[in-house]
Amino acid sequence: MEHNYQKFNDTAELLKTLAHPVRICIVSGLLKKGECNVSYMQNCLAAPQSTISQHIQKLKAAGIIEGRRQGLEIYYRVTDERVAALMETLLSDK
Repeated sequence: MEHNYQKFNDTAELLKTLAHPVRICIVSGLLKKGECNVSYMQNCLAAPQSTISQHIQKLKAAGIIEGRRQGLEIYYRVTDERVAALMETLLSDK
């Protein structure tokens, strides 16, 4: 084992960002669908748009997702491959 665990800080921060059921659900949904907008997420999650937007901001700030504008809508997708692999492992039906 290593005594200097500071290098694991980024991983710990990533896991902290994901450590909320709504954010896990958003990331999981984006991985399944490819990309979608907040309105679609709002219908799927039955949560207020403001709540979803707050979670999206945290995911964006962590570099887990990014958005692309199409007209008035922003479509989000997962951009961090580590997160995609982690979610596949965590949410497998084993």
